[in-house]
Amino acid sequence: MESAINYLNGLIWSPALIYLCLGAGLYFSVRTRFPQVRHFTRAARLLFSSSATDRGVSSFQAFALAVSGRVGTGNIAGVATAIAFGGPGAIFWMWVIAFVGAGSAFVEAVLAQIYKEEINGQFRGGPSYYIERGLKMKWYAVLFAGATLLAAGIFMPNVQANSIGAAMETAFAVPRWLTGAGVAGLIALIIFGGTKRISAAAQLIVPFMAIGYVLVAAVVIAMHLQEVPAVFALIVKSAFGGGAVFGAVVGQAVAWGVKRGVYSNEAGQGTAPMAAAAAEVRHPAEQGLVQAFSVYFDTWFICSATAFMILLTGTYNVVDSAGTVLHEGVRGMEIGPAYTQAAVDSALPGFGKGFVAVALFFFAFTTIMAYYYYAETSLAYLKKESTRPWMLHGLRTIFVVVVYFGTSHTAELAWAMGDIGVGLMAWLNLIAILLLARPAIACLRDYEQQIKSGQPVRYAPPAEMDEKCQSIWRR
Repeated sequence: MESAINYLNGLIWSPALIYLCLGAGLYFSVRTRFPQVRHFTRAARLLFSSSATDRGVSSFQAFALAVSGRVGTGNIAGVATAIAFGGPGAIFWMWVIAFVGAGSAFVEAVLAQIYKEEINGQFRGGPSYYIERGLKMKWYAVLFAGATLLAAGIFMPNVQANSIGAAMETAFAVPRWLTGAGVAGLIALIIFGGTKRISAAAQLIVPFMAIGYVLVAAVVIAMHLQEVPAVFALIVKSAFGGGAVFGAVVGQAVAWGVKRGVYSNEAGQGTAPMAAAAAEVRHPAEQGLVQAFSVYFDTWFICSATAFMILLTGTYNVVDSAGTVLHEGVRGMEIGPAYTQAAVDSALPGFGKGFVAVALFFFAFTTIMAYYYYAETSLAYLKKESTRPWMLHGLRTIFVVVVYFGTSHTAELAWAMGDIGVGLMAWLNLIAILLLARPAIACLRDYEQQIKSGQPVRYAPPAEMDEKCQSIWRR
């Protein structure tokens, strides 16, 4: 099975998908004139611009739910893996995919808002909804929903659960089966409470976990402050094949930087739009700006904190595609969260293993919550008004079982399964939003004109939009 999974992973994550992720992000950024830059401060203010209603969550709750999906094990173990296989230059390409990917994140979030629906009294939306209603391609929408149900419900939770199990075993010698039972039990308590409980839990946990992690990272970086310019130069130089050591892995730097960047920030993947659609906002462009901001928050803030801790302390190894060790900073250490644990330990002896294990637990646990929400949203789309309670209970039960067994997989198998899920969704969603970009671009122009004129912001769908879209925004 592991051989089959690895083969499929290599097939999906061919160079074509790398170019598609970079190219689509750049195209959207240019067409929208880089709103992720022009409206950066406005996006930060919009985080608290709306309140939750009976139908939708607040703008901040949607941001927290999306960030809980973006900020996960990819920010700790994923960064370490990118460095191990792509060298320090992989971090530069993570920054690049975050910058241009924010353009993709803006477009997909705006489309999710424009084409959202109200199902069983709650807003639902995402790629399946805008594919069906915008592109008029029902079969494509069903294909994406099925792929998301498989990816978010079965493939992707394995990575998060596996990293929690590995970190807890390293730090506290807790058997993986026991960690699996604990995580599965906690996730069951939340997801059986419905989507409102998921967004409420994310709103509480996300700020706490992010602030705590960044504070510790700031301490580690401050202890090596004089070396920061040299490490920054190493990242940039290695990204383009400079230097004798990492020049041989420049191709891997691009591939692993983009792959781990997309896995972490989810820009263009199609998952975050499902969270964006749940928000109650005045105008779709507002949620688009919030989601673009969340990409920066994930990669430039959290991932960079991890990268600088690892590179400044030298607690990393780099290997080429043939397995030859190009740089050996630590011996006998499994690639993954152990690099970050060793980095914190080197600056704060006796603190690193436990702290990173706890941080990773919160990061990965909130991502698991988000994955369940995405799977449930896809099920809601497939069944629409006829969703039965037994279907939801069945999905929740399967999801809990997947989380439990995910803690015991090998790291290689878990990451390969996660990459398949991410890549499959990215292929389908990026093609869809490239075909459907025009309404999102027009929506941004409408929003900017209203802001410029000083009139109260509101969204009136164009007359050619279908009646469902019109009715949602009239209410």
